[in-house]
Order: sequence, then C-alpha cells, then structure tokens
Amino acid sequence: MPSPTTGNTPPPGKRIGQGMLVFSFVLGLGGLTFFFEGQIQQQLNPNQNPLSMELRSGIREVVLQQNRQGHYVANGTVNNVPVLFLLDTGATDVAIPESIALAAGLQRGSASRASTANGVVTVYSTRVAELTLGNIVLKGVNASITASMTGETILLGMSALRQVEFSQRGNELTLRHFPES
Repeated sequence: MPSPTTGNTPPPGKRIGQGMLVFSFVLGLGGLTFFFEGQIQQQLNPNQNPLSMELRSGIREVVLQQNRQGHYVANGTVNNVPVLFLLDTGATDVAIPESIALAAGLQRGSASRASTANGVVTVYSTRVAELTLGNIVLKGVNASITASMTGETILLGMSALRQVEFSQRGNELTLRHFPES
C-alpha cells in the first residue's frame, strides 16, 4: 500500500504552507499597491486637506503646496459636492465639467463661446451658491459649465480668485479671504 507522501500529491502540511506563502505574497502586493497609490496621489495633490487657519482679525488663510508638475491643486466643494480644484489665474471664470455641474445641481444659463487652450468651445453661464477651499467660503461665484471638458477637475478661475488675496513664496501659495465689512 503506497504511503500518503509518495506519488504526485504533496503532504497536507506542505499544501497549506504553499497556500500561506501565496496568500502572504498577494497580501504584500496589495499592501505595496495601496501604499504607493497613496504616495502618487499625494504627489499629484499635496493639498488633499489644505492647511487652513483663521487669524484674530477674522482673515481666513489657506496655504497650498505645489504638486510635482508645479501646479496648485486642492480638494474643496461646490455646493457641498467634493471636487478637485486646479487654480488657474488665466481662466476668467470657474470652469466646471458638465458631470460635476449636474452633481452640484447647477443650472445651465445662456450659451456663449469661450477661447480655451483646446480652442473655442461653447460654455453655459451659471452661478455657484457656495464654493469652499479649506476654510475659505465664497458665495455666489460666477462660473461656466463646459460640456466639452472631461475629467473631474474644476478650473478655479478669476471669478473666484479675485475674491481672495494670494501670494506665492517658493512652492507655497497662500490664499487670504478677508471678512465682509
């Protein structure tokens, strides 16, 4: 009679050990993937939770770090919908992709043509009831819904940025919002 350890079948303990090895390998790969995904996200958007403070005078400040491409991107909200902003002093208005505009309950206003880096496009005027970036809250911000704009990033243009004072030093951008008088 053949013994259980002869032939093509490994002993039960060895199979369990191999299974544990494979499981450990998969778990390790998953952990490394999770870790490096977080590192990549931090490099693309170092302002996932922007540093915010309120001074005694009531001035609210938000300090942003440049990402690895030299841009200032930060998490915020439009009408309480979480969004990703790319600060763009070359944009006249806040430019919102249509998918985000729908999620934020923004209504299309009058159509017009706008010159963008991708050519001339049709945009629709709208007004954002509330826009937040860190502890800065802006109300009644003019914006444009851009149907041709893809992705999940909003261009935070001058219709919002003119309501704050900003200064850049090194790879930091400080935004200051003064209290209403």
